Amino acid sequence: MTATDVAIVGIGMHRFGRTDGVSGRAQGAHAVRAALRDAGIEWKDVQFAFGGSAASGNADTLVNEMGLTALPFINVSNGCATGGSALTAAATTIASGAYDLGVAVGFDKHPRGAFNADPEGSGLGRWYGQTGMMLTTQFFAMKLQRYLHDHAMGQDVLAAIAAKAYANGSLNENAWRRSALTEDEITASPMVNDPLTQYMFCSPGEGAVALVLARADRARSYTSRPVYLRSVSFRTRRYGSFEVFSPYLSPDRADSPTVEAARGAFDDAGVGADEVKVAQIQDTEAGAELMHMAETGLCKHGEQEAMITAGETRIGGSLPINTDGGCIANGEPIGASGLRQIYENVLQLRGDAGPRQVPGRPDVAFSHVYGAPGVSACTITIV
Repeated sequence: MTATDVAIVGIGMHRFGRTDGVSGRAQGAHAVRAALRDAGIEWKDVQFAFGGSAASGNADTLVNEMGLTALPFINVSNGCATGGSALTAAATTIASGAYDLGVAVGFDKHPRGAFNADPEGSGLGRWYGQTGMMLTTQFFAMKLQRYLHDHAMGQDVLAAIAAKAYANGSLNENAWRRSALTEDEITASPMVNDPLTQYMFCSPGEGAVALVLARADRARSYTSRPVYLRSVSFRTRRYGSFEVFSPYLSPDRADSPTVEAARGAFDDAGVGADEVKVAQIQDTEAGAELMHMAETGLCKHGEQEAMITAGETRIGGSLPINTDGGCIANGEPIGASGLRQIYENVLQLRGDAGPRQVPGRPDVAFSHVYGAPGVSACTITIV
């Protein structure tokens, strides 16, 4: 390992879901303290931090609770990819040689109900929201309908994906939804946007995750079980790719930013998709997991239905996906969601995932987060 390689030497989490009476920022501070304990360091040892929150204030105000040590703390805001963006910035900072030890943190506490997206914040007129167009669920359903048609897949696979998420969530003490649901219960829940029913969607929620990152060649100064961040790749959309909130659909088609981010992550890591032993991918709704399996290169387009039906994406399968329950079981506190994926992959690579541990001690893990209107971040972590 060299000075430009990066390791994750500490992880911390505040459980996801609803925690009445505890602010999002307090949940963030809880996660940072847990990560510091895990790394065996104190806040005064941290040289820099990146953090994000969409609904709970500026992340840099965590210094009021953690300590006024004058460290550079940069706020990050990038939709649902906020956590992945904070990690990208922190890893790049260490790889540049500017600092040796830093923190990436994300937290949020969204009110109940759907996300209240601001059209003017995306360069659209206020009328776009007033006429009901600024609603993410309909965009997800439209993309999914086209995908199922183009690849001749049935809708039953969506309930199977959601049922797996709830089953995995039932094994996760930090998950919001901890009751397993049958495919029939999921299919029979109220229709939101055809073909997606209520229980196929995640919900805005609460939670926090923090990671301590260090130069890889010094990682064992902090932990006997470092996990190495082999690559981080971040991309935005090109013209012609499907864009959430877009008022039109281009007749031209281009790959989604997920395709380019995943390809960049695998190329930079020198790892093939067939070497991945466990993966966490964006599952805002069940169709997202289906499509992202192929967009990330973990399988070919059209192969997903057979893989899911055969149980290959379950914890005991050949390619376990969203082993902690994903967004569907954990909810989506925007600032924390991408970092939750890394937290889970670190647990899996350490062998510390308890009842949801992937058998055979995985050594290569992949994560993918996607945010509106079209950003994506992917990582490869190894032991």
